[in-house]
Amino acid sequence: MSFIRRGEEYFDISDRAITQWMARYGLTILRVGLGIVFFWFGVLKFFPGLSPAEELVRHTIYFVDPSLFIPVLATWEALIGLGLIFGKYMRLTLLLLFLQMPGTALPLLILPDIVWNYFPYGPTLEGQYIIKNLVLIGAGIVLGGTVRGGRLVAE
Repeated sequence: MSFIRRGEEYFDISDRAITQWMARYGLTILRVGLGIVFFWFGVLKFFPGLSPAEELVRHTIYFVDPSLFIPVLATWEALIGLGLIFGKYMRLTLLLLFLQMPGTALPLLILPDIVWNYFPYGPTLEGQYIIKNLVLIGAGIVLGGTVRGGRLVAE
């Protein structure tokens, strides 16, 4: 057996093992990681001045008293986080996540001076913070595919 052939076999064995590990644990890691992000960002909003998104929220939802809205948003996000971390009530948790996402995109439309250096290709740091929510939506969709037993399969 040639050296190259043996290397290909070792690569194939390693690749299969890694892929199977990712398929086995990937959804759990995705769910818990997403939950930590939501919980952490939610809890920060309970403490005035601690969340970098607080001013963005104040300027976006200017028609609601921030002293009422921000604690509601903080609770909402923390509940999403807890639901994801513990994997409980996933349908409700994902519903809360998807109901919250359009509100996070509002600044892109109503606060262009804050979220764009050069529209539509040069977002500010705040704009990047909002645009990254596309990844959160994608993660929510993937997790939603598991509520009826869907799983990742390595092969």
